[in-house]
Amino acid sequence: MGNRSRATTAAAGSVLTVLLLASGCGSGDDDARTVTVRAAGAERAVGHGAGDGEDYADGYGAGSEAGADADVDADVDAEEDPTPAGTLSVREIPKVGSVVTDAAGTTLYRFDKDTAQPPRSNCEDACATLWPAVPADGAQAPAGVDAGLLGSVDRPDGTRQLTLAGWPVYRYAKDTRPGETKGEGVGGTWHALAADGGKAVDGGKAAEGGEAADDGKADTGKESAPLSAVDDAKLGKLLVDAQGRTLYRFGKDSAWPMKFGCLDDCLNTWKPAPSVEAGKAVGIPAELVGSVERPDGTRQLTIDCWPVYLFTGDTGPGQTNGHGVQGLWFAVNDAGKKIPAKG
Repeated sequence: MGNRSRATTAAAGSVLTVLLLASGCGSGDDDARTVTVRAAGAERAVGHGAGDGEDYADGYGAGSEAGADADVDADVDAEEDPTPAGTLSVREIPKVGSVVTDAAGTTLYRFDKDTAQPPRSNCEDACATLWPAVPADGAQAPAGVDAGLLGSVDRPDGTRQLTLAGWPVYRYAKDTRPGETKGEGVGGTWHALAADGGKAVDGGKAAEGGEAADDGKADTGKESAPLSAVDDAKLGKLLVDAQGRTLYRFGKDSAWPMKFGCLDDCLNTWKPAPSVEAGKAVGIPAELVGSVERPDGTRQLTIDCWPVYLFTGDTGPGQTNGHGVQGLWFAVNDAGKKIPAKG
């Protein structure tokens, strides 16, 4: 952790150089120059305001009786002018999953008592004090999230609320810092949003529809290889993990000397792929498979000496939403090379 603290800055833009703990790593592609990395997800102080009042009953929260509103109102005040969401982000939050946040890093939620088809909010009055509706104006989808899923619904008070895949979108008043998910599971009806409008804790809509969550097993019931090459209709052969998630490399990393360009805020969106045993890889030469120790002490999978990552904007197996993002992120083929972005 000492190396990390010296090498990173509060601006989330440092480049960290380490030695690759494997042999045979060359200089890599000529175009992989390492420069100061730009943060992939902006985080600033959260200004949505809230205190620690009691939760509402009747599905709005899991605490007091509905009549005990006075205790809540003493600590939690409704926003007179709710903050727009800005450009959304998708970040990985431990024990919850890939969660959609607003531009300030605040977790966004959906309510089981609402409906998506047609969109309708059933959170009003006291409920809306604890769960402020997110305004529709100014919301933008990040790279890798279908902008067509964003919409709006008219609320009884005449305001327009943001929707994601038809579901009205809320903040939770008790989340006062970026990345907090105190609202997850409240009353058994409130859940952090996944990028496809599903529940993040269930991995999105697929799990909601009764399908089993990813467990590293193929449809045959046999355990999937931890690293394999599969055919993609658009990109050809590319590498995926045991859950079928596409692996990417970053143009601001380098292979030799090893340099990490994805640090700090970048890691909210791009997750280092865990190392695997080379002998268990399928469809790729074992000598291309390695690992490197990151500043936090974890080991990251490398392909042809390049660190590889998972994209939180890929919400299901086989997706390649991260390919070509910012002209810096690329899927990797079975020869260990980056796949060029399509023109």
